[in-house]
Amino acid sequence: MRIPISFKLIFLTVSFLVVSTVLFIYVSSLELTTTMVLREEDANKSQAKARANDVDNLLTSAKERTEINAALLLKDQSSEDLKFNFEKDKSLVALEIFLISSTGNTLTQRKWKEEYFKENKIEVTHLEQILKNLNFPFLSVAQKKIEVRNATLPKGPTLFVLGLPLMKDENGSITHIALAYYKLSYLQKPFTEVSERIYYLADRQGTLLAHQLEDKALARLSFRTSPIMQQAMSGDLPEKQSSFEDPEDGETYIGAFVKNLAFGVIVVSQIKQSIVLEPAKNVKREAIKIAGYMISVALFLIFLFSMTLTSPIERLAEMIQHVARGNFDIKARKFVRSKDEVGDLAIAFDKMTEGLKERDKVKSLFSKFHGSSVAEDLLKNDIGVGGQNKEVTVFFSDIRGFTAFSEKRTPEEVVTMLNEYFEVMVGIINRHGGVVDKFIGDAIMAVWGAPNATDRDTQSAVRACLEMRKALVELNQRRESRGQPPIMIGMGLHSGRAISGTIGSSERMEYTVIGDTVNMTSRIESSTKAFGADLLVSETVSEKVAEEFLFEEAGSAEVKGKSEPLKLFKVRGYKEHGQWVEITTPFSDYEKSDADKVKVA
Repeated sequence: MRIPISFKLIFLTVSFLVVSTVLFIYVSSLELTTTMVLREEDANKSQAKARANDVDNLLTSAKERTEINAALLLKDQSSEDLKFNFEKDKSLVALEIFLISSTGNTLTQRKWKEEYFKENKIEVTHLEQILKNLNFPFLSVAQKKIEVRNATLPKGPTLFVLGLPLMKDENGSITHIALAYYKLSYLQKPFTEVSERIYYLADRQGTLLAHQLEDKALARLSFRTSPIMQQAMSGDLPEKQSSFEDPEDGETYIGAFVKNLAFGVIVVSQIKQSIVLEPAKNVKREAIKIAGYMISVALFLIFLFSMTLTSPIERLAEMIQHVARGNFDIKARKFVRSKDEVGDLAIAFDKMTEGLKERDKVKSLFSKFHGSSVAEDLLKNDIGVGGQNKEVTVFFSDIRGFTAFSEKRTPEEVVTMLNEYFEVMVGIINRHGGVVDKFIGDAIMAVWGAPNATDRDTQSAVRACLEMRKALVELNQRRESRGQPPIMIGMGLHSGRAISGTIGSSERMEYTVIGDTVNMTSRIESSTKAFGADLLVSETVSEKVAEEFLFEEAGSAEVKGKSEPLKLFKVRGYKEHGQWVEITTPFSDYEKSDADKVKVA
């Protein structure tokens, strides 16, 4: 599959830019994300600590006020000091003191703000409902723990209850505890800020005491299932930072908790990770957008650059196609004028075409004198004197009565006749893979199997002879139409070993085929006169191609230089699709005559 250079250049460059950009954006985004998460974790922890300090201050203040008011209540329920302190405390709405004994918890004193209860349309018994509903942990307080619980009921005011140990006996056991009822808004103060970060306060059981969204605190929602709340409730660490997935919304949060061990409450600060990472995502999106613009511009510039590089190369490739078809007159520098390596290539291209043009001239001259296959063989190899012993099929042909014809014609007429005759016969020899070795006056010498051999050289030679027989009829028709006498020819074929190569000297050489096979073929061609046939082949030829051609034994001839007579055969036709096709013409048989160096046996 052909892949243009411009595509490769664009693909490689853009791939490099894309990979580099993606890697840069990934690393930068990862670094920015890590930095933002770490920064948010620190901020979360700081915010949780700040609100935990606020809660601690509030509860410590509430504890101290509760202890003072409880002490006054135990001393004298109607004292002016109690009344002053109780009424002055805007957050405190009720105070109860319970006696703790083995038989149970007994309410001994109670102080409440009647006006507040009237405004909220509740009775003092509402406090008993609260304790019952909360299942308040008296035992935990009796064990010297401070308990804080959300005391908001569906149809009651928003309150929280603070339980703390009040008095103990000589054994150190708690005998009295105080329960103070405060307005829930008292704890809500540090959590009123509305932001993307969520803050809330829960008791040791995970029930909300305060929340950024106040409605959730009023509903006394339980956050026991929250992963960060579970960590706070189950672990011993007073504070911790972690990321977790909320089971309710499936979002990932960055959270921190701080436990107040004195009051058993937990402050949580958390924020969605998606909110934290949104700036990083925006930066990543902008980086991708800018990278896209830059890659687009780079792609356009690379495309323009590639065109300046590939267009001349494509033009050169197109011109090479013309050169491959034999057109050596193309000038690449005329079309490629760039002053760079491509321009140098165009100059080299023109020098190459000049060399090819000269080589083609030499090859054309060789082809005209020796045939194309001989010319190619000579051009491929170093020319030197010598040859190769090969199995070849040699052909000789001669025009009958040529000497008498020449005596009665001008040299121009003789040459014209020979050129017309050679044009027809040489074309047939070339089409059938033969090589014209030489012209000897009116005679033609050709060879099959040199310089290049095939396994059907002999068959091709016989086919060429039969085609020459038919072509002679058409040639004579043209001659007779011009008032010229017809031509009669004799052809001989023989196969055998011969030396194929160059003979001569280092200054003058000739490519030819020599050997007894050549001499024998010449004698066979001469025998056509004695047998009155236009084509005779040796027994060697007939045996090689007997299955494809129709032969008729002509007889035997004694030739000069051979002790044994030669058995010769006439070729009458060929086999096609299983049927014999006979080829005879008015010129294939003629009157016998004497032949030099040949005698019919």
